[in-house]
Amino acid sequence: MHISSVSADGLIVPGSGGSAAAAAWSVLRAEDWPVPLSAFPADAALVGGAVRDALLNRLGPAPDLDLVVAEDAIALCKTLSKRFGGSPVVLDAERDIGRLVIRGWSVDLARREGQSLADDLQRRDYSVNAMALPLAQRDQLVDHHGGLEHLQRRQLVALAERNLLDDPLRLLRGVRLASELEFELDDATRGWIQRHRERLSSVAGERVLAELEKLCQTPQGQKGLQRCLDWGLLPPCPALAPLAPLTAEQACSRGFSDQECQEALPLARMAAVLDSPGLQQLKSSRKLQQRVQRLRHWQQRLGAQTPAEHAVALEEAERLQLHRDLSSDLPALLLHWPAQAAQAWLRRWRDPEDRLFHPRPAINGDQLQQELGLKASPQLGSLLQFLMLEQAFGRLDGTAEALERARQWLEGGTRRG
Repeated sequence: MHISSVSADGLIVPGSGGSAAAAAWSVLRAEDWPVPLSAFPADAALVGGAVRDALLNRLGPAPDLDLVVAEDAIALCKTLSKRFGGSPVVLDAERDIGRLVIRGWSVDLARREGQSLADDLQRRDYSVNAMALPLAQRDQLVDHHGGLEHLQRRQLVALAERNLLDDPLRLLRGVRLASELEFELDDATRGWIQRHRERLSSVAGERVLAELEKLCQTPQGQKGLQRCLDWGLLPPCPALAPLAPLTAEQACSRGFSDQECQEALPLARMAAVLDSPGLQQLKSSRKLQQRVQRLRHWQQRLGAQTPAEHAVALEEAERLQLHRDLSSDLPALLLHWPAQAAQAWLRRWRDPEDRLFHPRPAINGDQLQQELGLKASPQLGSLLQFLMLEQAFGRLDGTAEALERARQWLEGGTRRG
């Protein structure tokens, strides 16, 4: 990509080989946007991540678009919805920020902060996020803070210490962005993040968790999380498995598909740094707390040295419980295992008909009550557990056999342990 020189007022000067602005617009493909450029006011400008990622040529097919306008952003959002469809959402009534969700796209509209676009950009977090593309001037990239140069250097630089403190979540976001972009934090930014780490406690837990989830999904998420631990950006949590092996390369060596890698790595990374109480503190969903708690339990139960051997040595009831707990999340456990053992278990886990790796009731509880005259009770629960165990280990097959085995169990003719 040809990069033109930067003029004194912060605008990219178009050169004979084309400008950074032209290169960005070619990647943005505005002709594919769900709302045409002509529908926005003349003062509108594209800002933030879409500009940054266009210059890095890493945009997806329907990138999130953030635009600033001089005034009436929410009203504009509603007007565009009436004209082009989609659903308008009020994100912040006080600051006049709305979102238009339309045909798989997310278009955020915000009222400009300050008297000018330059004022608005001055309030942002990092220089690579403080660039703008005015919609009415397609040959200009507004860059007053060296964002383009920092992109070239692959460096993440905070605009000012006070900007980070205006929203302390930006401290964690810096670590996440550095990991996501595979950039280095400059010395001053690194120092500010470490110095003000305690300010993160003032941020709503849901917002912190959202950043952590994004961090867990980045290619170098394990490095970013280790940095969070080293710098005290996370709630204290009992140590578990090391973060170092939780990489795409590790998953690939164990035969994971891309999809399996994308699902297992974030969960394994999250479980490595947070336990259920920590997630509860961050107001996570109950489902995520349970998934992390179960994964951490089995990592601790099986140990870190020879987990595959330990798993095989489990009593049948405990082995069944392992697969019940991790029926959807087993690959996250296998990331720490030796390659050969992980691959063997992964092959079985991929088979949805494997009755041990994907346990399911051998018979419906209502059927047992109807056929055998049972009532809902702890005894019925124990019977269902017994039948599931027999099916998981291949000792019964089908409803008729399950009913016969249930009769034997009730008569005391089959062991109940």
